[in-house]
Amino acid sequence: MCTVLASLRPDADWPVLVLAVRDEMLGRPWQPPARHWPDRPRLLGGLDEQAGGTWLAVDPAAGRIACVLNASGRPADPVGRTSRGGLPLAAAAGEAAPAELTGYDPCHLLVIDGGVLCVTTWDGYEPHRYRLTAGDHLFVNQGRWLGPADRRSPRAAHFGPRFAAAERPEPAPGKPVADAWAPWLALLDGPDVPAPSDPRALLARSVQDDGTVWGTSSVTLLGLSATGELRYDFRPGAEAAAGWSPIETG
Repeated sequence: MCTVLASLRPDADWPVLVLAVRDEMLGRPWQPPARHWPDRPRLLGGLDEQAGGTWLAVDPAAGRIACVLNASGRPADPVGRTSRGGLPLAAAAGEAAPAELTGYDPCHLLVIDGGVLCVTTWDGYEPHRYRLTAGDHLFVNQGRWLGPADRRSPRAAHFGPRFAAAERPEPAPGKPVADAWAPWLALLDGPDVPAPSDPRALLARSVQDDGTVWGTSSVTLLGLSATGELRYDFRPGAEAAAGWSPIETG
């Protein structure tokens, strides 16, 4: 289960803030965010070595952010199935979401552009598209968290109210990560967070029946200022000890 929190405040100094947690089979090979795609040299993102795409891509010059999360629904026919990792690349490059999605497994494609969050949810039957503006919008594999009465996801039900009540970060340039993102890091790495095996956990880890390990492979923090400056902080893995790296966006 991946998680994305998009905080949109058009009148703030930092109108766009994003927390993105990627959960994956931990044996799947990947590379940290960089400009991995020669045919799209402006894009930054982590590279999925298995399929060549990404789960989150950013065009710093355009201030455009795109990511994809798994969804429930009817899987694509294995014959002709297309990796969903190409969808964020195309979206971050400014291309419209495909009208035809039958070659893809179910997913949520989130695109932040011009302070607006455009969502395409594909369940294997029909695409559902809508736009969100000001507010804090939390997405998990079950979809957008709709508020305290929404109990579809233990993770969203636990963390949704906490993020809603938290102070909004101010990730000004030059601030250490611990200061820039303090309100969110307190929820991410605080002493009372659920254990990684707990279904409520935001940073997850579990051993499958075949011995493979599934869990949080990376955490991304993004801030887009009103003047177009992008702050991009990245951590491999779930543990705070893994440390944060600033991603060069110039």
